[in-house]
Amino acid sequence: MTDNVPQPAQSGRRPHLLRRLYDWTVGWAHRPGSTWALFGIAFVESSVFPVPPDVLLLALSVGAPRRALWFATVCALGSVLGGMLGYVIGYAAWEVARDLFIPHIFSQAAFDQVGRLYQGNAFVAILTAAFTPIPYKVFTVAAGVFHVSFPTLVLASIIGRSARFFLVAGAIYLFGAQVKELIEKYFDWLAWALLALGVGGFLAVKYMH
Repeated sequence: MTDNVPQPAQSGRRPHLLRRLYDWTVGWAHRPGSTWALFGIAFVESSVFPVPPDVLLLALSVGAPRRALWFATVCALGSVLGGMLGYVIGYAAWEVARDLFIPHIFSQAAFDQVGRLYQGNAFVAILTAAFTPIPYKVFTVAAGVFHVSFPTLVLASIIGRSARFFLVAGAIYLFGAQVKELIEKYFDWLAWALLALGVGGFLAVKYMH
């Protein structure tokens, strides 16, 4: 049940794009099929979508703390599978997909920078992107283009994505009412911060020179 999920703040003015993205994402917590929506958002965010799934994960976990670990599992699974799709796009369809991704999803400079990182330690690079607000999508697609080992991508993604999503969901599950009360009180701030970090990172790799 997600009846207690905090409701997004309403405004009489036409909302900014960031606000609309926020409202749309969190709004899924109040609809049937919200778990599938979490999986879908996590999946597409790993290759093309700018909104991080953390916002919906947070909303669902606050609304049903006993299911928080299940939501984190769904989110991690969707994200890792989406990362695999990103790899396949880069590996097998880059010549077709290149004009879609550059410059609309990320910039050539960001792509080239990831390629240089892969000449060092690809596992650490992917692990870092999987756990932090650094856009994971550019790393998954670039991993395919630069022929990074597929098992390296999968293992680093499983560790990084799981650690990221289970961190918040685990706290809500373990500490229950106290954490839930705190998050509900500051939900808008937390969700906005997650969304801003995700979208900010997306814009950074898109317009990086």
